[in-house]
Amino acid sequence: MIERREEGISHRRIHIWLIIMIVILSGTVVYSTYHLTNTFRQISDVFRENSELQKAAYELMNASDYLTEQVQRFTINGDREFMDLYFTEAFESKRREEAISKMAEDERTAAARKQLEEAMANSVSLMSQEYYAMKLVIEAKGITDYPDILQDIELTTEDAALEPDEKIRHATELVLGDDYYAQKDRIRADMQESLKEVEKLAKRMEEEELAELNRDLRFERGLILFQAIMIFFMIWLTTRLAIDPVINAVDQIRDGEPITESGSREFRYLARAYNKMYEKNRTSIEQLNYKASHDELTGAYNRAGYDFIKSNIDLDSTYMMLIDVDNFKSINDSYGHEVGDKILIKLVNVLNGVFRDDDCICRIGGDEFVVFMVHSGMMQRRLIESKLNQISEELDDTDDGLPAISISAGIVNGKDVDDIEDMFEKTDEAMYASKKQGKNTYTFYS
Repeated sequence: MIERREEGISHRRIHIWLIIMIVILSGTVVYSTYHLTNTFRQISDVFRENSELQKAAYELMNASDYLTEQVQRFTINGDREFMDLYFTEAFESKRREEAISKMAEDERTAAARKQLEEAMANSVSLMSQEYYAMKLVIEAKGITDYPDILQDIELTTEDAALEPDEKIRHATELVLGDDYYAQKDRIRADMQESLKEVEKLAKRMEEEELAELNRDLRFERGLILFQAIMIFFMIWLTTRLAIDPVINAVDQIRDGEPITESGSREFRYLARAYNKMYEKNRTSIEQLNYKASHDELTGAYNRAGYDFIKSNIDLDSTYMMLIDVDNFKSINDSYGHEVGDKILIKLVNVLNGVFRDDDCICRIGGDEFVVFMVHSGMMQRRLIESKLNQISEELDDTDDGLPAISISAGIVNGKDVDDIEDMFEKTDEAMYASKKQGKNTYTFYS
């Protein structure tokens, strides 16, 4: 709180006049920026439209190349999967048709659309040759179940009389020969011409919008500069009078630190009171939080900690590993529960040493543990296997006087599941698959 002085300018009056000036100036800036906002939106629309038009041109070629790839694969090895992929693209995905349709939405793309339509016509023409090649393979392989459109393809008398190997050879020549690639080159040339037209249109549209933007920006700079000066003066005055102690206190509270005792007398009093409560509560909260979320024996997260972690993880960048100690009941029966407890402690220590600090290790049952490998979207399977092998080696070491143990583990990538419950179920299935294999192993869910 700022005390009013008997002499001099009233701080309250200064603030009132500053606020009035800023409101007037801000209204002027808001009004002027309305036009600037529209210009930005128009430029954004232009860039997006141009990008979509270029993408449409590329999509036709990509779709044509995809059809080529599938028909060539089918011709070479006769796997009907490639024939099905070919016709799925041709009659269901229809990326080529979608590219033409996208171009047709804008009247300004007439020149580019014309070149793209020529590329489409050549691509469709090329399909007849591809159909014939597929029919040769079908006849050579004795395939009886194939699309109706190929049933109407009739081989010439000369081709029908060829031996199966000769039919395959002839089909390969049709889709891998020089004539075939010459037609592909024509398609590519038409697409390149279409792209050139799109680029010309894009450049012209962008130049027009940028010119208008520059005009708006010149006017806007003057207003912003004046407003910046006024704002700076107001901030300087307000900060000097009262705000600095409050800003520092907010940052310190956010960081969980005591407040520096500075500023006005009233604020110093509040800071001292807060610091006393802070010191008193900090110790209690830390003890309660740790006990509430950690297993007392091993120091790993307990069930409550596990529930909290799983509700906050990002599935797409997380691996989940479920670990079960093999024959743990027998170990307890043979060596006693004290040794069993030491083994669990050893296991957690080994896991902490192998996994990163960011990874979360949880004890969810007697001898069941979960490891959340977070921020691991690009983690390679080989790296996880290496970690598991290292864990097995350390658990097999008996230099500490404890018996050797082994674990069974199941691993699931969060990208392969629908939600966290599904993730646990699949991890559990993978772990029990390891048990069925004889234990002392690991299984990736797939």
